Amino acid sequence: MAPDAAFPVVPEARLAGSGWELTDEHVETVFRLPTASVAGATKLYDDVQTRRAAKAATGLDQQWRFFFATALTFRPSLAPGIGPAMILPTVRSEAGSTFASELRDRGFENVSRGRRERTRTDGGDRLYLRSYTAELPLETAETTLSVTGWVGVWHGDGFRIAAGAHPDRPVGEVLDLDDPDDPLDRSPAAYREELLELIRAVE
Repeated sequence: MAPDAAFPVVPEARLAGSGWELTDEHVETVFRLPTASVAGATKLYDDVQTRRAAKAATGLDQQWRFFFATALTFRPSLAPGIGPAMILPTVRSEAGSTFASELRDRGFENVSRGRRERTRTDGGDRLYLRSYTAELPLETAETTLSVTGWVGVWHGDGFRIAAGAHPDRPVGEVLDLDDPDDPLDRSPAAYREELLELIRAVE
């Protein structure tokens, strides 16, 4: 890892308590500006609680939800006079494009950009959110997994990106289970609320 790259602070206890596990940590160049390259230090999480429950019920080993947080580092540093407000629109655009590409790389189809929202992080920074929808054919289950993703971008102690995706139906319903146990019976509204809470909690 480059010495000037630092990982974002995530709500570790909340993630662990809800069945999330860290599956990857990496630093890579996420995009380039005319005068700098932009490195992202990313932590990626998988909802293993739901994954294991679905596998136990059906034998299908499938990722149902993911969440990640990225801290950006500019190399070289931004020149004096170039403030965060000047760069933020570019970061938001690049973050959305990268997220859509990530979904496609995971096999999702019909990736579409949705509405925008504004809110605040838990630390009080202005948070810009953009939604995405996509579909993943689950051939072994003979069904399609439809998901909604949210990408959040803000500038606090540096630029941060946090995002994830969740099913649009309870996993038990997707898998046609008659009497699914929690967590396979969680609603899309509960998924959305948790994802947005996680995004807002990143520092």
